[in-house]
Order: sequence, then C-alpha cells, then structure tokens
Amino acid sequence: MGSEQRHRAGRLHQSNKPFKSRHASKSSLKEKSKGKVNRTAIRRTGGVKIVGKTDRRNAAKLEQQKKREEMTRIHRIFEGRHGAPKIVPVLSLCPDTDVHVAIASLYRSIGQEPPTNPYESSVLNVERFKQKIQFVPLRRNFVDVMDAFKVADMAILLLSAEVEVDQFGINCLLGILNQGLVSVTPVVQHMDKVAPKMQVSVKKSLVAFNQQFFPNEEHLFTLDTEADSTGVLRYITSQRPKPLAWRDLHPYMLADDVQYVPSDQDVGTLKVTGFARGNPFNANRLVHLQSFGDFQIEQITTAPNDSNKSNDMEEDEQVADKPVPGEQDDLVAENEPDFMENEQTWPTEEELAAGEEQMRLMGREMDEDMSRNNNGKVTKRVPKGTSAYQAAWIVDSEDEDYSEDEDEDDDMEMTLDNGDDHVEPADLIFGNNNNNDDIDEEYEEIELEEKGGYKDELDPEEERRQFEEYMATRQKEFNENTEFPDEIDTPINLPARERFQRYRGLQSFRTSPWDPYENLPIDYARIFQFENFKRTKARVVTQAIVGNVKPGTRITLWIKNVPKEAYGAYNKQRPYIVFGLLQYEHKMSLLNFQIQRDNAYEEPVKSKDPMVLHVGFRRYSVRPIYSQNSNKGTNHVHKFERFLPMGGSSIATVYGPVVFGKVPCMFYKETDNVNEPILVSTGTFMNTDVKRIVAKRIVLSGHPFKIHKRSAVIRYMFFNPEDINYFKPIQLTTKYGRVGHIRESLGTHGYMKCIFDGSITQQDTILMNLYKRVYPKWNTELWKGALDSSEYSSDKIVTD
Repeated sequence: MGSEQRHRAGRLHQSNKPFKSRHASKSSLKEKSKGKVNRTAIRRTGGVKIVGKTDRRNAAKLEQQKKREEMTRIHRIFEGRHGAPKIVPVLSLCPDTDVHVAIASLYRSIGQEPPTNPYESSVLNVERFKQKIQFVPLRRNFVDVMDAFKVADMAILLLSAEVEVDQFGINCLLGILNQGLVSVTPVVQHMDKVAPKMQVSVKKSLVAFNQQFFPNEEHLFTLDTEADSTGVLRYITSQRPKPLAWRDLHPYMLADDVQYVPSDQDVGTLKVTGFARGNPFNANRLVHLQSFGDFQIEQITTAPNDSNKSNDMEEDEQVADKPVPGEQDDLVAENEPDFMENEQTWPTEEELAAGEEQMRLMGREMDEDMSRNNNGKVTKRVPKGTSAYQAAWIVDSEDEDYSEDEDEDDDMEMTLDNGDDHVEPADLIFGNNNNNDDIDEEYEEIELEEKGGYKDELDPEEERRQFEEYMATRQKEFNENTEFPDEIDTPINLPARERFQRYRGLQSFRTSPWDPYENLPIDYARIFQFENFKRTKARVVTQAIVGNVKPGTRITLWIKNVPKEAYGAYNKQRPYIVFGLLQYEHKMSLLNFQIQRDNAYEEPVKSKDPMVLHVGFRRYSVRPIYSQNSNKGTNHVHKFERFLPMGGSSIATVYGPVVFGKVPCMFYKETDNVNEPILVSTGTFMNTDVKRIVAKRIVLSGHPFKIHKRSAVIRYMFFNPEDINYFKPIQLTTKYGRVGHIRESLGTHGYMKCIFDGSITQQDTILMNLYKRVYPKWNTELWKGALDSSEYSSDKIVTD
C-alpha cells in the first residue's frame, strides 16, 4: 500500500467563529461558564393581557366623552346670558383699511346700531348665536397690538385689495406669531374697487399671504353685504379659542372699567373691573400692571354683569376672596446681601483726600447751578470792560486743566508778593474779604445767555460722520471675531500676568472641574435659587388651578398701594390688561433664554447691547450676555459669545423675575419710533440655573521662530521671562492640531522653548486658551416706552 495522503485546507477555507456557535452541548457550555450562574428572569404568571374589541370600544368612548366635557367647559364660559364675551381685537394691517367701518358693518348685520365712540371697546350681544363678542378696535400702535393679542380669544385681521401690507403690519404679525398664535379671521376690504376679472387672483394672493403666517387658515371673508358680515359673526362664535399654554397658567383680565381711590399722597387703591379668565384669581398672589410692576391684592369682589343693568334688581357686591394673613406673597424681590461676610478694607489717606476733593467740587457745581436764574442766564465775574462775547470764552473752573489745590497755591503766592499780611488766602478764594476794595473795583458781574443744548454737542454732519465711523469700527470688530475667533494681542508695556490675572487655563473645556460658587459677584447674593426648579414648578402650577374666583366671572380687583401714574395710563381707547402672578414669580433670579437670531436682522449683535425683552406678559429693558447652547460637558461650562451668531440657537442670560413654563420671549432693538422696533431674536424661557458657568475665552497667539522636529522656539506670545514662567503650566495648541507645553524661557525678550506631540511647520500658529467666568450686569428694569398716550384722550373718574 502506498503512503497515506492527507488533505490540507487552503487559505480560503471557511472557519466558523467559535463564539458564534449556537449548537453547543450542555457540557461544553458548563465548561465555558466556569461555574457561573446567570440570573433567570422572573416570568409573570398572567402573561400579556389581551384587550378585547368591546374593551377597546369602551376606552375610546370614555376618552371621547372626556374631550367633549373639556370642550363644553371651555364653551360654557362664553355661552348664555351671563357668559363672558369673546375678546376679538380688530387690527388694520394696511394703511387704507378702516377698523371702525368693519365693526359698524358687523353691528348693522344683526340690526344693531354701532357704538357712538368708535375708538372704545364695545360688546355686541349676538342673540342669534347665543354669544357676546367684545370688539377691541386697535390703532396702529405696536404696544397696544401686543397687549391686546395677549388676552385675545379670536382676532380680525383687515387686509386691503389695493394696498399691500406695510412694515408695521409685518412687525405685528411676527410679534403675534412669536408670543403665541390665536385664531384669526382675515377680512379683505375695498374688493369692490377691483375689476371683476381680477378679484379671483387678488383673493388667491391674499390667501397665500395669510398662509405664510397662518398655514391652516384657508378662509378669506368680506364685509360687503349683510350676509357676508353675518358669516363672519357665525365663524367667530362657532370657533373654539386656541389655548395658549403660558397664558392659561395665569389668571388674566381685560379691564372694562378702572377707578382710583387715593389713600396717600402718591399711592392709592386701583379698582379694576372685568371678566376673569385663565386660571382662578387668588388674593394671596400678586398681580402685574404693564409698565408699573407687581402689586398686592386687597380683596376681590363680584361685579354686576352688564346684561343685568336692565333688570330692576341690582346684584349686591360680595367679597369673593380675601388674602389670608401669613400666606399672601410679599413684594420683596431681592435678597439683602450681607456685606459683613466679605473682606473688609479700610480706605487709605489718599482715598479719603480724593473723596473730600470730590465733595468740594460737587458743592462748587451746586453753587454755580444756583447762580443761574429762571431765564436761562448765567452770572460770571469778569474784569471790567469785558464784552459778552469775550466773557463767553472765559474758561470756568470745572474746565481748567489744573486742580483746585494749585489754584489756592497761586492765590497764596500772589498775596505774599503784594505784602498784604492781613488778607487770608481763604478770603481771596471765596471773595469775602473787606480789605480788597481795589480788586473788587476791577471786576464786574455780567449775565450771559446759556444755550439750551449740551456745550460739547457737535453739529449734525460731524455727529453723523462719527456715528458712521463707530458703526464701521463695530463691523470691523465683528469681522475680526469671525475670522480670528477670540484672538487678542498680548500688550507689550503691561505684563501679561497682570493683564490676564483673572483668567485661567483648562486642560479640557468640557470636563475640567470648575466650582460654580467660586468668586461670585455681589449680585449673586441678591437673587433667589431653587433647590429643585422642576419640582417647584410642578407644585406651583398645581396650586394655581385651585381658587375661589372661577373663570368667566365678572369681578373687581382691589389692588393696593398703586401709584397715580398707573391710573393715569388707563385709557378707554387702549387695552388695559392685568395678569395674575404665580407664586415666586416676583422673585429675582438668573434667567436663561434659548433664542435664535432673526434672519432679517443683519447688523452685528454684541453681548450687553441694550434690548427690550418681551417675555410672556412682561417687558423689560435688559443687556443680555450670549453663550453657546451646548450640553456636552460634565462641568456645566459654556462658551461666551461676543456676538450673537447667525443660525443655530444660543442662550441669552439676564437678571429678572422668575418665570414658570415654556414662556415665549422676543428681543427687540429700540428705535426713535416706538411703533417701529426691530426684531433681533426670538425664543423661549429655558431655566433659572445659577450654576450655569458662562466662560469667556481669549486666545494668545505666538509664532515659531526656530523649529527642530518636535521642539520649537516661540516668540510674540509673551515679552518677558516672568510671564512665561507664570503661564508655564497651561497647555499649548496649534491651528494644525498639535498639542504641547512650555519647556523653558530663553533670553529676556519673551522667547520660549516648547515641546509638541509632533513636528510643526513654519506656517503653524501657536495658541494658548485662557478662560474667565462672566456675569450679566444688574441693569434689568421695567420698560416704560408704552406710557406715551398723547394721541389718545379719555375721561377719568377718581373716587374720593
């Protein structure tokens, strides 16, 4: 027999992976487990419950019944003789549309006469549809439009068949959309002036325009005939108002009548009557008056309904709710910081002397102000024979370059040179001596006309040139920050360890530890912090649902300690709204808003630029700081943004009263015209996290001087050996991705030897990242730009 041949597998032979075996025997599995026993899952005896067809049908029926009850409850507020009217503001989006003509057409369609004063709010009782509608005619005033749509149930938007919507109308539509969408009824006017052949195309274009802002709105109404007007009323009464989550959390009211009872010299009790809406009013909570702040409630009483005035019997005023002592919210918005806990330092003699000098200068300025008479004239003491033109050019003491001490020394030397030993220097300074008659004879007092403007005010052309130069410099800073983010130059004359002593280096921006309570400013001692914000919000919102004053009830709020200006701002031709606050919403804290910049605004938006913040139903003047909206790190550190970037979301941080819920916010830039603010960014409230660290980054750059593989000599980052040794522990990076550190200092001009994790090139740039925590400024205040009501006129009743 020949030799035995054996087959050998080639390199393409299939070999199964041993850990993929699914048919191993029990013994092999036991040998692999080495005695380990896996935990077996506990099986439930019941198994999967099978829901039958009848059970599913009953569950769907219960869910449908629940929704119907909810809808009935909402509609019950507006139905019946005692129901609350639907608030329907009428807004003119085009310059040629007329609000009063539209309201009059709706009144005449059901056989009623329009109101005598077309500028005031009026209630139309539509008995045919068993509802009442409160029409609020709006002038072309941006603030009034925003206030009216905060409390609106429906809205009528007037469009023109001839004129396009102007910029004011666009601004109003954007503001309405951003603060919360309500159900709208688009109505077109002047359709009879369009040729019949063009009416269909005009209607299509107007519907397409409406759907840009209201995608689900497919209707377009007219008021040309009685039937068309009746159709508008039918549509308004049949529609269910859209809920606004942030608004429905609070009680609110559109005032029908406001009275004022003075109780002190400057404050009194404001009685606001209207229908309660939203959550129930609570006398223990505070209320907010637009442009004036938060106030306490003295009591809440019922008010007679307008529909009961025709009856012989009048309803008695009853107390619906009164504050409970000890449970009413106080008006304390800030904590009082304890300055004794800080480090105490005594002022030096130089600081005391500087303070006394400042006080003396202030006293002298007050004396000069007293010398001005009521005719705008200034009295100056000048040598005899000086003309008014020459006297106007005599420099006052406040404009002199030398100090008061030098002036006193000159007077003392002059006195000694004249040999008059009896004259005191103080007498010469203040002109009270009786022995210097010769000096008085040489001087006289002359009156000069004082100009009304600022003395250093520039002419309009120079002012415009400097403004354009400022805007060009601002645009240059924005471009440099975009091209070289956060890079700055190291000063040559000032040591870098002093210039950047508040900055620190981080090995990792995302994970390096940073204590959130380290070196906090004194403003952080004034704010309130929640131990668990989400849990507090859930408790506060749940408590707000319960109350004695139900929605739809006509009540009178007795608001105490209200200044007279708040009543002076009431005008029947403007919407006057009152919002109730939730618990803790008066307390100041750190507010973070998630915002996105508006694409239409192209100018640079710098941190700490003044803005008008519309958050919910409140308006404030703020200077927000911006930071990146990132949540990747474990140390809660977020990068500060010098300029608000275009595209993507950012975080705006300000000090302000606490907010609960996803409340919409808008940042506007003020202009000379209150009705033409510029929308900068929009967003929603995020949280009140005071531990959120906003870190400003600066980048110091250096240039390779000599390179030998992984080591290099770097210059232009520092200019003395002391700075190099001070920043030696901080890690270096390059623009091409290398990482290194400082080895040693070379010479005395700021050269340093550095080692990197790889070879670098001559085109590379060496970078050092430094970070400093930044905080917003305490400059939040109520915005009062809406108090100008010179174009309105109203009669007020003050109750004695």
